[in-house]
Amino acid sequence: MRIDNRKNDELRPLRIIRHYIKYPEGSVLIACGFTKVICTATIIDEVPPFLRTENQGWITAEYGMIPRSTPERKNRDGAKGKVDGRTQEIQRLIGRSLRAVVDMKKLGKRTILLDCDVIQADGGTRTAAITGSFVAMADALLYLHKRGILEENPIKDYVAAISVGIVRGEPMLDLCYEEDSKAEVDMNFVMTGSGKFVEIQGTAENNPFSKQDVGLMMKLAEQGIKEIFKDQKKVLGPWK
Repeated sequence: MRIDNRKNDELRPLRIIRHYIKYPEGSVLIACGFTKVICTATIIDEVPPFLRTENQGWITAEYGMIPRSTPERKNRDGAKGKVDGRTQEIQRLIGRSLRAVVDMKKLGKRTILLDCDVIQADGGTRTAAITGSFVAMADALLYLHKRGILEENPIKDYVAAISVGIVRGEPMLDLCYEEDSKAEVDMNFVMTGSGKFVEIQGTAENNPFSKQDVGLMMKLAEQGIKEIFKDQKKVLGPWK
């Protein structure tokens, strides 16, 4: 029995609340069980220097955990004077995941900046950030489209992410922190609505895992992400 009485193939309760913050062009509060992340999308009418000669846009992300998002207070990155390696890795993952489903040429010479702030952490913060950021980004691009700034919506597909692990020898979907901290294998899957993979991250904490293990975890991930897509579509409605 899992700590929260879920079945091994069951997601934590998922809530996505749009327009959560007043000022951004897109904003979302996403809650996956006890994990809560605020994702905001900001439109910037310029691109990074390496794209200034190109006729395309850019999507990037910043990620952070507020001090009491965890049981013990975590110092802000600003207090340390630098962004740690884990934070950089997650920021890049979020950016890659969203760029995979957007036509940068149709976006034009502008940047969409996603800010992902974890206000409560109980495992799966990076996957929740990706799933929530997609909805926030969709609202920001809809904002541009409705105002005639974009001729058509540049989003090509949906994208979402989920964690899967092996805990006490059993594959489990959508790990909470207690499960994740005890997992023999921990994997994160990022997938598009058409069933393609953007990224697969996998690590064995103790014993190496087999191809069969990967297949079982992949099957769980695909099943879980299909459910997440249903929630994204329900929340966004006929947004195109």
